[in-house]
Amino acid sequence: LLDAANAFLNLVHQDGRLERLRARYFGHSDRLNFVDTREFWRHVRDRLPQFRAYFEQAAKLTGIDWRLLAAIGYQESHWRADAVSPTGVRGVMMLTQSTAQQMGITDRSDPQQSITGGARYLRVVEKKIPERIQEPNRLWLTLAGYNIGFGHLEDARILTERDGASPDLWFEVKQRLPLLADKAYYKTLKHGFARGQEPVDYVDRIRNYYDLLVWFTTTNDRKTLQRLMTADAD
Repeated sequence: LLDAANAFLNLVHQDGRLERLRARYFGHSDRLNFVDTREFWRHVRDRLPQFRAYFEQAAKLTGIDWRLLAAIGYQESHWRADAVSPTGVRGVMMLTQSTAQQMGITDRSDPQQSITGGARYLRVVEKKIPERIQEPNRLWLTLAGYNIGFGHLEDARILTERDGASPDLWFEVKQRLPLLADKAYYKTLKHGFARGQEPVDYVDRIRNYYDLLVWFTTTNDRKTLQRLMTADAD
């Protein structure tokens, strides 16, 4: 699998796609190491097929790219319908009980309901983002709000504006989000303390997973794809 992963990385370096992606999206961090990447491809092969139709159905319902929804689902649960956290969130999209109720979800462990509910909730958050904010900043801010809560996102945007930077640019807001854990800052904000580094990491990882899924569904490099899909197969 190491050879296959290296072949993939060499490919995107050589044809310029990696640099174009970094330029377009303001240089999101490369947080996936070899172990992360190997595990991801294994789950693409072994787990994604059982959920792909649900992601595609949710995409048709909401207009959100199914690969983005799948990237969110992978970050949330590694595509496990039985996933449960110590805080009580559960399912493929790791919905809270209150979010599930808001979205009309009766069984968070049902993958179809979970994926549909997560997609619909992402749209709810997106509609709260000011209309003037364009893509791709709109999407990255939406994902951060989906993760940390819209109120905390707005607090980070207020901090950004206080610093004289644009609260409409993810590149600027992501630098202020970690300050939500600093009492000197959060005591001046409406929504108080939050672990602001978490949405920064969350968005970065989803962007990486999404990029890999876009490549997976569009590549003509069948040889590398075949090697990725068969490596370590039992």
